[in-house]
Formats: sequence, structure tokens, C-alpha cells
Amino acid sequence: MNAPIRKRKDRIPLRVERGRLVPFDDMAASMLRAKGYGLGDVVMADLAKSRNPKFHGLAHQLGSLLAENLDAFEGVNSHAVLKRLQIEANVGCDEMALMFPGVGPCVYRVPRSLSFGSMDEAEFKQVIAAMCRHISKTYWPTCTPEQVEAMASAWVEAK
Repeated sequence: MNAPIRKRKDRIPLRVERGRLVPFDDMAASMLRAKGYGLGDVVMADLAKSRNPKFHGLAHQLGSLLAENLDAFEGVNSHAVLKRLQIEANVGCDEMALMFPGVGPCVYRVPRSLSFGSMDEAEFKQVIAAMCRHISKTYWPTCTPEQVEAMASAWVEAK
């Protein structure tokens, strides 16, 4: 049986105030109303701290750095580079078992979204660190994972 692909849940940004959570802005309040939530309703929530926008830029600049400097990624846009790295390194992926006639069972990796609403800061940092380890091991063995991340960070500041 194939594992289901997780459907991305809508996330509504909330601000922590003394003893309560309140909508972050008018858009968040509108999203709550659209879901039919009203005053006094009890709701269940999975909370995640919002990501630092600089780290989101780091991911895309990491993709651009590779696309512009490695033959293996020539002609590939930064987003596609990130998805390929996720699959190659098996980080930030869901796996689905498939049965191919004449071949047998295979595992299909589906990269999860790296977007702000889909992945919290802690998981995002783990995924980026694992990508940098994979890049160091597979594409730039003369660099440590920390050097790969530093190059991407410098790439962010240069753009």
C-alpha cells in the first residue's frame, strides 16, 4: 500500500501576547473568519515558530550558487536545484512505496515544500545543513559543509 502524500495545511500566523494568541494581522483575522472560527470556539493547533526570512533567502541562494558554478546543475533553476538536492540527500522528503511490474518494489521520494508556511525554522535548518553535507560530500569534496553554507551566505549578501 502506498503511503499518502501529506496535504499541506493552511497556516495562520498568530502573535503571542500575555496569556493568549491573537491574529498577526488583518489577513490572519480574515483567514480565521473564513474557517468559521468565532469568539469562544475551542480549536486545536500545531504551533511552529515563524522562520527567519534571511534563511529562506539562503536556501534559494544555495540553489543559485550551485546552478551557476557546477556543471551538474547547468541550466537548472535554483528551485529545481533545491528539489533535486532534497531527493538526492533524502532530506525534507516523504517516501512512497511503488511496485513496478518486472522491476519490483521501489521507493519514490517526494520533496516537501521549504516554504514559510510548510516548514518551521528547526526543520528548515536541519534540511539546509543536510543539503550542505550532501553538497560537500558529492559535489565539492574540498569544502566542508560549513564552507558550503558560508559561500551561500556570502552569495545572499552579494545579490
